Amino acid sequence: MAGEVITLAGGCFWCLEAVYELVDGVTAVESGYSNGHVERPRYEQVCEGSTGHAEVVRVSFDNARITLEEILQIFFTIHDPTTLNRQGNDVGPQYRSGIYWHEPAQERVARTVLDEAQRALGGRVVTELAPLANYWPAEAYHQHYFANHPNQGYCAFVVAPKVEKFRRTFKQRVRAA
Repeated sequence: MAGEVITLAGGCFWCLEAVYELVDGVTAVESGYSNGHVERPRYEQVCEGSTGHAEVVRVSFDNARITLEEILQIFFTIHDPTTLNRQGNDVGPQYRSGIYWHEPAQERVARTVLDEAQRALGGRVVTELAPLANYWPAEAYHQHYFANHPNQGYCAFVVAPKVEKFRRTFKQRVRAA
């Protein structure tokens, strides 16, 4: 299996994680924090917005089954890349849009997809593109959050619509049950 990992920020990590866990070709998803300045940040610290970290998902995928370009096309569809430090009611630098690459080849692919998104969205995309730095996994209770708590309020009203949008828009990419 040819494996690759990319780290993405697009608002609350529960939303991105819930979608990428359904993507055919994705082999693992881990919620975490990256590109901040504090060692081993805790959720409460990140939520205050003072650590510099973004809520992220580390997406591992089999690039023989799905390309990085497809992973990023899904990313630009399931969040709003035009709002600075915000996704819906989630506001703060921890909710920024970002692509954190692990190797230079990923930066080139990401830049191409980012340029396409800029053209499609009239140059309004604010997605940060940077090398991955200072990554830390989120606490255990954040992992697989939507799968474990689908009826929790935020999950039902914020995460579930993003999951459904993915299912409608990328029918061919939904993992077989």
